[in-house]
Amino acid sequence: MLRDLVTEQQLPGLDDLDGLSTLDLVRRMGEQDALVPTAVAGQSARIAAAVDAVSARMREGGRLIYLGAGTAGRIGMLDASECGPTFGTTPEEVFALIAGGPSAFAVAVEGAEDSAALAVSDLTEVSLSAADAVVGISASGRTPYAVGGVRHARAMGAMTVGVACNEGSPLGEAAEIAIEVVVGPEFLTGSTRLKSGTAQKLVCNMISTLTMVRLGRTHGNLMTHLVASNEKLWARAHDLVSSITGLPDAEVEPALQAAEGSVPTAVIMLLTGADPDQAREALARTSGNLREALRSF
Repeated sequence: MLRDLVTEQQLPGLDDLDGLSTLDLVRRMGEQDALVPTAVAGQSARIAAAVDAVSARMREGGRLIYLGAGTAGRIGMLDASECGPTFGTTPEEVFALIAGGPSAFAVAVEGAEDSAALAVSDLTEVSLSAADAVVGISASGRTPYAVGGVRHARAMGAMTVGVACNEGSPLGEAAEIAIEVVVGPEFLTGSTRLKSGTAQKLVCNMISTLTMVRLGRTHGNLMTHLVASNEKLWARAHDLVSSITGLPDAEVEPALQAAEGSVPTAVIMLLTGADPDQAREALARTSGNLREALRSF
């Protein structure tokens, strides 16, 4: 039953919560939040397995699809939406499905999370295939939308991951890889947007970021595939090219302009003497991996 889940239990010692000073409230809540990273670290091996599995699918042209309802769905959407500007992925490569559709990000769509059939329909609409990786997210680990979607995806041959905050969850059982981060009862009883939400965001951060590292979308710990879509990001791209090549601004800026803001393209041009087309071709041959592209010259 729902009340038996760890995420639904009442945290002891907070019966007088509404009578505490604001400073005490901040300290008490902070104490609970501090437990989350340790709980996530306890799932390191499973997170690593998920990263390797997702990157293997994406390396062969598959997609990373997050799936969830409510807070969990919003976390998936947030993580997916940040992959484009950070790693240069397209909206077709990494995206999220939320119960009730995109509008549910801002306004809750009551009841949508209770439909497994809705998840199947949403996955069918995006032409789910065995090449894809689906990451289902649910704090309780029993949300029908997430569980039903993951079950369907696994039956279709897709690689599946279940991210939950209760052990032995239906979502974990449905998925190929279960990441169950048990953070304990919430500061506000049952409010899984708190510790559980933080844990889910950390796990998604790791899955997407480290998958992109494995795919060569970084150079060391530099965001070489960022999209220079505004003044700040163009300046960051300039600094990245300068840092990698060690060349002065006077040489970096013309190369970056010729590369249309692409850091890897500009780096290859400056370090090898290649023209923009040759640099792009080298990157295409290595699926965008800058280090491997440089070795090809």
